[in-house]
Amino acid sequence: MKRDFLSLGQFTKVELDSIFTLTKELKDKQKAGVPHKLLDGKSIALIFEKSSTRTRVSFEVGVYQLGGHPLFLSSSTSQMGRGEPIKDSARVMCRYCDGIMIRTFGQEIVDEFAAFSDVPVINGLTDKFHPCQVMADIFTVMEHKGSYSSLNYAWIGDGNNMANTWIEAAAIFGFPLKLACPKGYEPDKSVIAWAKSKGAELLLTNDPKEAILGADVVSTDVWASMGQESEQKAREKAFAGYCLDDNLMANAKPDSFVLHCLPAHRGEEISESVLEGKNSVVWDEAENRLHVQKAIMVWILGKNNQK
Repeated sequence: MKRDFLSLGQFTKVELDSIFTLTKELKDKQKAGVPHKLLDGKSIALIFEKSSTRTRVSFEVGVYQLGGHPLFLSSSTSQMGRGEPIKDSARVMCRYCDGIMIRTFGQEIVDEFAAFSDVPVINGLTDKFHPCQVMADIFTVMEHKGSYSSLNYAWIGDGNNMANTWIEAAAIFGFPLKLACPKGYEPDKSVIAWAKSKGAELLLTNDPKEAILGADVVSTDVWASMGQESEQKAREKAFAGYCLDDNLMANAKPDSFVLHCLPAHRGEEISESVLEGKNSVVWDEAENRLHVQKAIMVWILGKNNQK
């Protein structure tokens, strides 16, 4: 049975915990220099309709470390950029490749690609969800705190794909999450409704201090994501007071950790002192994209997912 990785909401806590266990195993092997060619002989297509640094490098390096062959495709160098129907691209590429990662705009693009592909598809990012990143974030919390449980989580900023995915995570893993977003920039209502139907403990507010109060883990992201550059000035005005700086961090627990999926705009959503400060685990978080994505690829390309 084919198994895709399109959003966290499609999985159980047990399944995602098994990915974390595999992540640690693979990271330990990589750090020890132990070969782990678990994708030996496999080819993984990496489709980028949105440009990237971390997603591209971490997936390409990850496939290589696992013994596979990564194939990079962008809109400018493939027929998808010339209007080929998604279902046509999917049905052809799955006959060449053992797995496909796609980083694109609408979630419906990833969903349609997966529906017409006979091999597993991974969501590298859409405007609605960013599951690989939040898995890396939670794994980073586990490394530094010992567990993701019994902690208070705060999201400060735009109700974007990261916020939506954190909401899914709160519902699945059972931790409390407070989100502070300006009016008009709240997370997706359907995602909130789904999470609440699963019993998620959520607080949505327009006050960053209320959200961050007593937090163990604090996350933020840029105010204008890719494709929203024309809204930059309006967003700067709307997000006044949402900069994760030392004054705002004073409301979190002294031993709290700061996460940012990068790239960071210092002086906007986060200050230089916080990004580079003692509470920041941003660089460990960025590294863990590699290890988590390797685990996801191995997990979905297991023996039950062979072509």
